[in-house]
Order: sequence, then structure tokens, then C-alpha cells
Amino acid sequence: MSRVAKKPVALPKGVECKFESEKITVKGPKGALTVQAPHGVSLRVEAGHVLCEGQGETESKFVGTTRALLANMVRGVAEGFERKLELVGVGYKASMQGKTLNLALGFSHPVSFAAPEGITLETPSATEILVKGLDKQRVGEVAAKIRAYRPPEPYKGKGVRYSGEKITLKEAKKA
Repeated sequence: MSRVAKKPVALPKGVECKFESEKITVKGPKGALTVQAPHGVSLRVEAGHVLCEGQGETESKFVGTTRALLANMVRGVAEGFERKLELVGVGYKASMQGKTLNLALGFSHPVSFAAPEGITLETPSATEILVKGLDKQRVGEVAAKIRAYRPPEPYKGKGVRYSGEKITLKEAKKA
């Protein structure tokens, strides 16, 4: 069994975890998440911690993954996840209109992106986008879709980038 799987997952106050035959459900102050449980992994709650164990040698490879998914679910329903995107470029801006994100990214047309179920989008300034939600995978997926409209280009660094992302710029041609 991996080292990740041996660590227990702490349940914060107000978070409860239920294990049914094929599903793991975690409920907390921000909402509830459910995931399909893999075969051969048993879960039990002891003194405010969830322990993951493998039942057989071939099934033990899923224990670390199950533990990581469970830890992300617990953190999601307790605190939530957030990704910050930055728009870099002259005239690049973002604005919210209801649940639709409107982007001006240097194209001849504006780009509209509808927020999927369970994800909230915010624009604290014209060049920042906050993607928030309970599910870490969905938050990252939505942020990647928004970034894919205009990824940072390697010569000037213009485009949509993650906050803190380092773009290595290429040198221009020399005459």
C-alpha cells in the first residue's frame, strides 16, 4: 500500500461521510459530493478520521487514489476550491452578465462562456477571473476551458494565464 493511502483523512467539524455499497457521499456546510467507490477498497470512520484499506493485493492499487479523492471531497465541502485566471494583453477584459462570462480576447467577436452547474465565476477586476466550486476536478476543468480560448503566446506572453504561471518568452528573430 502506498504512503498516501496510509494517511487518515481528518473530518472537520460539520462534515459527515457515508459509505454505501458503491458510492461515497460527503456532506458539509458548502454542499454535498458523491463519487463512485472502486472495488476492493474498504473505508471506515474512527474518531473523526476516515481510514482507507485495500481488501486484496490487486485492489490495493486503488486505495491511494480513493484516499486522495476523499480528501479532495472533504476539503471541497468544507472550504471549496478556487482557481484564479489573469488576462494579459491590450484590450483583453472579462465581465459577468448573469451567469455568463463575456471575454474580449482580441478576436473580431466577443467570446461568451456559460458557467456550468456547481461552478461560480467572478470578475473582481476587468483582467481577473475567479473560478470557484466544490469539486476540484471540475474547477480545474472549467479554468482550463477558459484558458484554452487564448493560451499565452510565447513571444509577448499575451493571453489567458493561471495566476502565478511563469511564461518562458522566446527571443524574436534578429535581423
